[in-house]
Amino acid sequence: MTDVVLANDERDALVTMVVRGMARGEATAEQQALADAGLILIKGPIMMPTPAGTTFVAEQLRLPDDAPERERIMATFHRFLPVNRQLRDLCTAWQVRPDGSVNDHADENYDADIRDRLDDIDDSVAPLLKRFTEDIPRMAGYRSQLTESLAKLDDGDDSWLASPLKDSYHTVWMHIHQELLLTIGMSRKEDEELEERLVSGAGA
Repeated sequence: MTDVVLANDERDALVTMVVRGMARGEATAEQQALADAGLILIKGPIMMPTPAGTTFVAEQLRLPDDAPERERIMATFHRFLPVNRQLRDLCTAWQVRPDGSVNDHADENYDADIRDRLDDIDDSVAPLLKRFTEDIPRMAGYRSQLTESLAKLDDGDDSWLASPLKDSYHTVWMHIHQELLLTIGMSRKEDEELEERLVSGAGA
């Protein structure tokens, strides 16, 4: 894929597509150019990266093993994964109550407790995002996206915590996680195994 040449706006559009996994709507000029190059697939209103597009972005974003910032990013990533587990557990609790029943959000105290836990998670990830952004400047926009989703959640729309159909808190978090994996060149399987070791206290 190293022989593919993209304009900056096309490259940015492809990175966004790969990080997000898909997009809906009418294709922009940049997205149409990517489709013509075989890097994304357009099916009606749905667009998604092709394997070639994903490979291109992985090659573009991956830090060399000897990059001076790599050690710092990995150290912060090791702190990020346990917080990632906390968010996953919280989203499960948001959707399913301890007795296995679906959370219909009728119990205000139950939801308020989860919202308080989300504040703790957000407080924990804030300094980590700041550190990531120092070495990966393109990640600078994620902090404001998380804050915006929290504001909309507090405005009374419960879907802004975990809905996959919008840039909810959990959706934006997944984009952060995916961009980090592409940057450090780690597979999902390796990521899951590392997270389990860190959470269990078995070390890296």
